[in-house]
Amino acid sequence: MTPPITIRRAVPEDTELVLQFILDLAEYEHLAESVFMTKEILYEWISSRRIEVLLAEYHGETVGFALYYLTYSTFRGQSGIYIEDLFVRPSFRHLGIGTMFFHELARIARSCGCFRIDWMVLDWNVNSIAFYEKLGGHAVDDWTTFRLDAEALELLAK
Repeated sequence: MTPPITIRRAVPEDTELVLQFILDLAEYEHLAESVFMTKEILYEWISSRRIEVLLAEYHGETVGFALYYLTYSTFRGQSGIYIEDLFVRPSFRHLGIGTMFFHELARIARSCGCFRIDWMVLDWNVNSIAFYEKLGGHAVDDWTTFRLDAEALELLAK
């Protein structure tokens, strides 16, 4: 008997599905205008395995995704996993899918010799924060994220 929820690794043929999840996530985060991803770009990244994507299926319907990649710590001399995006469609939340994603990511991390998993969460997303804390995650308060965007990046590159 097939379990009602399965987690599988995406393949390049899943690109359109993954792109739709990215658009759904952007809408949920009120950032839809920030998405410039194309099917062709995403296909290349998935095909080259520079990123990995997990897909959650509930009774055969794909209902969530987790996109991640390996990082490296010069202090530890070990890799980590960085979760760029994790999203479960709202009507499928509270079924344990998010927890299953983290179990699978932890297994992948262990099998790759990774020493940690990192991710970011929007500070207004109190439900996700509570979920991550329940899993044993914690905020890293002694670091501040910095970024060079468009104009600053162009100016610096000259």
